[in-house]
Amino acid sequence: MAGHSKWAQIKRKKAANDAKRGKLFTSLIREITVAAREGGGDPAYNPRLRLAIDAAKDANMPADNIDRAIKRGTGELEGVEYEEITYEGYGPGGVAIYIETLTDNANRTVAEIRHILSRNGGSLGTSGSVAWQFDRKGQIYIDASRYDEEALLMAALEAGAEDVQQDDGSYVVTTEPASFHAVQSALREQGIEFQQAELAMVPKATIEVSGDEAARLLKLLDALDDADDVQKVYSNADIDEAALDAVS
Repeated sequence: MAGHSKWAQIKRKKAANDAKRGKLFTSLIREITVAAREGGGDPAYNPRLRLAIDAAKDANMPADNIDRAIKRGTGELEGVEYEEITYEGYGPGGVAIYIETLTDNANRTVAEIRHILSRNGGSLGTSGSVAWQFDRKGQIYIDASRYDEEALLMAALEAGAEDVQQDDGSYVVTTEPASFHAVQSALREQGIEFQQAELAMVPKATIEVSGDEAARLLKLLDALDDADDVQKVYSNADIDEAALDAVS
């Protein structure tokens, strides 16, 4: 597992329990609310909101929940004011960790993240301490069993994508953030369906982690994922398959 993202985590835990499902719904509702607050409630003119709604539908969130989240964001319903804050730190093996949160209480959030990191062999860093090790990229995941690799590569590059790689049964189409939504639209017009699409922090280089260090790192990443205010967690770890199997 080269790097760590919410999509990678969801794929690894298909048999999520009710608590995990509840956490996912909470994260998606917060993202929809903030997206609507920042860019308006019409997904046709708000790409961030459109992406959040697509993710919510993929998670089988009821339409009423989505509508209420949008109305809270636009002020039509009362709701909590969420603030976007990122945190940076280190995990076992010196792995860089980048954490995106949406919170209504920054003091509570930083205290919880610091506690999770320290309890699991990590540490909280200063702003900018690890962000330079990542690039912001659009990533579109497509079922590799459904599409011809060469045809998909040509379609993606013609649409403005940077690259297409195969990983764990999926094609991963990578784009610059500015062309992310345009590439999605172009692929959809050709009838190509997505497993997932997200704006992610992609590591420029990875650090190989194995054995006990990998197991401790996965425990740390899972704990961060479970934190209520955490939206996405990224690392520059390249975790060996044996460690993944051990915690599956």
